[in-house]
Amino acid sequence: MRTGHGGAGRSLGEQLAGTALADRPQPERETPLVWLLMGNRAGDNSQVLGLGEALGWRLEQKHFVYRGYEKLVNLPFGAHLLGVVRAESSALEPPWPDVVISAGRKNEPIARYIQRRARADRPDRPVRLVHVGRPWAAIESWDLVVTTPQYRLPDVPNVVHNETPLHRITPERLQSAADTWRERVAHLPRPRIAVLAGGNSGPYPFDRASGARLAEQADALARELGGSLLVTTSARTLEETTSALFEGIGSPSLLYRWRKDDPDNPFFAFLGLADRVIVTADSVSMMTEACATGRPVYLYDTGEGRTSMKKNPWLDGLAEEDAGSEFKLSRWHLKAHVYRLTMRLGPQRLTRDIRIVQQGLVESHRAVWLGDGHPRAEPPPLQDMARAVARVRALLEPFAPESGGTSARGGTSESGGTSESGGTSKRGGTSARGATETTATPPAAVSDRAPRTRRGGRDCETSPPG
Repeated sequence: MRTGHGGAGRSLGEQLAGTALADRPQPERETPLVWLLMGNRAGDNSQVLGLGEALGWRLEQKHFVYRGYEKLVNLPFGAHLLGVVRAESSALEPPWPDVVISAGRKNEPIARYIQRRARADRPDRPVRLVHVGRPWAAIESWDLVVTTPQYRLPDVPNVVHNETPLHRITPERLQSAADTWRERVAHLPRPRIAVLAGGNSGPYPFDRASGARLAEQADALARELGGSLLVTTSARTLEETTSALFEGIGSPSLLYRWRKDDPDNPFFAFLGLADRVIVTADSVSMMTEACATGRPVYLYDTGEGRTSMKKNPWLDGLAEEDAGSEFKLSRWHLKAHVYRLTMRLGPQRLTRDIRIVQQGLVESHRAVWLGDGHPRAEPPPLQDMARAVARVRALLEPFAPESGGTSARGGTSESGGTSESGGTSKRGGTSARGATETTATPPAAVSDRAPRTRRGGRDCETSPPG
């Protein structure tokens, strides 16, 4: 009898048994489950959501209500829920996740609690802990830390050094958001310039005077290019700054005043509809989101003189006097002095310097300072998300399915807030000078390590835990 392919030396019964086994549907390996620990900072949540969505695995968001005394119990060690109001927070119970993604100090002990509880129930399949940003616990207590230059963490195997924070910008998200606003901006001449306004940051003020300067410079760029402005404020933008910004704009424009929990927030839409982007350089997250669009980006320096974000030898402690301005007895000049002192004496572990990220974006030709000419028409793309996704997937190589893709449970709520402008608001009236004001009712192969930018001196911004 002639045997089938590969059947030499086997009996007919063995061949039939093998064929039956081969034809039997094999159970698919379950797509990994990821828990996203959400906090109360929009920038942190944007990174956690962005990484989770990019993985394409099953996602569950976990939200928490924190006790007023949580700072007293949430030390940089321990695995507990002492700082959480459990009755008002998401349940933490089986089935346990394969990965927990967290950001911010408050959720660190929660992540360790989940890992400890799961280990007792499932000792052969540990929960992997991924932290985004700067952890307050020892770095070796995490399976993976995805960080950025302003935190200046050490070069160790479980730390991924990215150029910029993670984000939720994708071509599909921008296109979808733009479609909902396209008719509302159809009357505005191109090029359309999105203006993303943040808020105060460390020694860098974004006050009324700074808002007026931004209006003047954005207006000048729109006139030079013959275009229009799409302006949005954020959760951190002061009311006085918003008023000065909106009142100072004379070019054709659409103005959006940020309000909480508005499903019509145009942040993604403005980025999708913009031909160019101006972003206040106080927010590392918003700078990253602007650059992730692939549009030409201008960084706006919210300070000036001793509070400038650009080259500032006095603030870096490299010069005793600055030539840009005289000392003034003001809140911001006092903050600048504290910053300068911390730069010289403070521990690097408790500080950050957003100017390292700003400098990196300029040196990599992804952005220019507003007023310093024009950026490249096609800036180089960011590769940070692909780098982070590859490292997270590597944590689960013995368990993860061979290909990703979003499962039926893979999506998360889009209303979880994004970066500074990631809140929501509703439509409102008309602003001055004929501008419509929208008010509210209120993975590619990449290197494992991004190029890093260092500033001279011990430059830092005091960043208290919170």
